[in-house]
Amino acid sequence: MLPTSISVVIPTYRRPALLKKCLDALRDQTYRRTFYEVIVVSDGPDRETELLIERYVGERPDFAIYFYPLPAKLGPAAARNHGWKKSSGELVVFTDDDCIPDPCWLEKFEYSYRTAGERFLGLTGKVLVPISEKPTDYEKNVAHLSTAEFITANCACSRATLELTGGFDEEFPIAWREDSDLEFKLLEKQVPILHVPDAVVCHPVREASWGVSVAEQKKSMFNALLFKKHPKFYRAKIASGPVWTYYVIILATIIGVGAWLAGTPVIALLALAVWAGAVGAFIVKRLSGTSDSLSHRLEMVFTSLIIPYLSVYWTLRGALRYKVFFL
Repeated sequence: MLPTSISVVIPTYRRPALLKKCLDALRDQTYRRTFYEVIVVSDGPDRETELLIERYVGERPDFAIYFYPLPAKLGPAAARNHGWKKSSGELVVFTDDDCIPDPCWLEKFEYSYRTAGERFLGLTGKVLVPISEKPTDYEKNVAHLSTAEFITANCACSRATLELTGGFDEEFPIAWREDSDLEFKLLEKQVPILHVPDAVVCHPVREASWGVSVAEQKKSMFNALLFKKHPKFYRAKIASGPVWTYYVIILATIIGVGAWLAGTPVIALLALAVWAGAVGAFIVKRLSGTSDSLSHRLEMVFTSLIIPYLSVYWTLRGALRYKVFFL
């Protein structure tokens, strides 16, 4: 029996140094090179990445690698869809440009796919996220990828499955929840998802700017879209309910300011006490088990004062945008 033809799809955008590490790992796979191709899709015009791919083609003509730039920035979901539709493999494997696949990665996926004998099938591998013993809050959050059930850093679908589901929903314009949406579509259509723990990719944590968690709150808007599409799966697998602490903080703020303006300082002080207790608990939770550096501690205090308001703002904005009751 001939090995399965595989297409690896990687979305990217102006990160050639990261992408090169990923491509080097893909070039050196144990799987027979004549049976897999690599499709790199840039989320918009990207001359540096194009030149990088040209170098691979020139230096290793036996390494089947193709580059497709999108005409404009449409998001990783659109890039992945463009990639798998341009590909030819029976099995389509996804990873990201900041990931480094294990040498046996494709071999493990192909073996599990072939032995399963299913026309419609999804597969998910293992993601390793190396972090320090005392990580930053950002590193700790990225490390959650190692326990995720189905993420685009390390997953695969038969071509028939992608055609059945339509692939990724391009309404998700950033790298957030588009993989969960595909997972939930597979579950709704009763497509089995096979866990392949030996199919490993390493996902190093990239450097992040101070206060990065503030900008991250915008992602909350797309939780509303995922909830609208898959309410039962969202509550079962993503979040059983709202982050009530945020709403307590906001309510205490409104009551406190209102009471102070109305000339009722006792109520204002009670509201302030509730606010301080809720914010303090949030800060302690974020600091637990993380870096002891002064810069990090100051970052946690500063961002914890802002995050509840921004998170709720983006959540409610998402609920309005996608016309769904969602807190």
